[in-house]
Amino acid sequence: MSKPYILVEWNDTETDAKGWLCAYNFVNNYCGGGTRMHPTVTAEEVVRLATAMGYKYKACESVTTGGCKGGIAYDYKAPDAKDVLRRYLKAMSPYINSGVSIGGDLGVDYNDVLEILDEIGIGLPQTQAMRNDPLQQQRIKDHDDVCSMKYDGFLMYDMITGYGSAAALDEAWKLKGNIPEGSRVVLQGFGCAGASMANCLDNWGYKVVGIADANCLVTCEDGLNVKELIKTRKPKGELNPDSFESSYRIHDNVEWLDIDCDILVPAALEDVINKDNAHKVKASLVVEAANIPVTPEADKILAENGVDICVDFITNMGGIRIYEVVVFGLVKPEPEAIAEDTMSIIRRQTRKVFEEALTSGKTTREVAKELFKPEPSTFPDIPVVN
Repeated sequence: MSKPYILVEWNDTETDAKGWLCAYNFVNNYCGGGTRMHPTVTAEEVVRLATAMGYKYKACESVTTGGCKGGIAYDYKAPDAKDVLRRYLKAMSPYINSGVSIGGDLGVDYNDVLEILDEIGIGLPQTQAMRNDPLQQQRIKDHDDVCSMKYDGFLMYDMITGYGSAAALDEAWKLKGNIPEGSRVVLQGFGCAGASMANCLDNWGYKVVGIADANCLVTCEDGLNVKELIKTRKPKGELNPDSFESSYRIHDNVEWLDIDCDILVPAALEDVINKDNAHKVKASLVVEAANIPVTPEADKILAENGVDICVDFITNMGGIRIYEVVVFGLVKPEPEAIAEDTMSIIRRQTRKVFEEALTSGKTTREVAKELFKPEPSTFPDIPVVN
């Protein structure tokens, strides 16, 4: 399957915002994925993201859910951004009521999505069969409860993608014959995924030597004080310069590829490593904590230069795994059990990909796409009219 099942376009009536909803494939009349908001979002990007979600659910070993994605071309920092999101979700409500489960992503808080869906009478997106199953309804309540729980100081949905991505990094780095202690990491992005990932890596002994956000890049050869940067972080994943130590250096945020490091982590935007800058990558491992951060052209350049990649749809599956295991009753709705499950499956799939790539001579991306090819789409959950 190479083409998405459906792509819908939306035009806001009150602003110049434009949006899309793409369902790549339905499994058991259901598909899931986040909604992002950023001025650069395009229909093509939403299709690519939805496609990646199809692969992600397969890598997640889901038998209940296919992949989808929502996208809104608008400034997520604008004062009326939540109003735009509300109108978008209202417009997409017929699809959401037919088994398209969309949540949060870059620029969109998942809690805002849930709040709006409650306001318009939808609640957590689900199929008719799910709505009619009392046990399923209890699990959905468990999911809502989990959203308010914390793990290692982070709300569950704020930490799960970052900690899962850290597990992929750690597994791959060790498979390559390295140890965490002293290994230098640079992160591009300090939102929920980037900040929680930095915290986890810091706990495990990795040295975070650079972090870039929307405004700047801060570096320190001896390692940044990750805990303090997280503690003082501003809304929308922005670093607080008031917390920078005297040993820190501040650069333009586009210089993140210039920093010497062992491991590079794009954890925010798409296509940030491309044909124009891939040759600048100094790391031997790129870890895709963001969705589609490396272009196909860059893939080839990195492969030629001996750079391995932890593929996005395995690395950052934490957000869908937590939903999957709680809503469908696969794991106890407890922070420790969920975190252990998520990191365990990501480690297992990462190991499988890297070992197969080593024996086959193929890239990790090629292997991952072969191993986790999505199932053909079934159909939306269309109520039967008597």
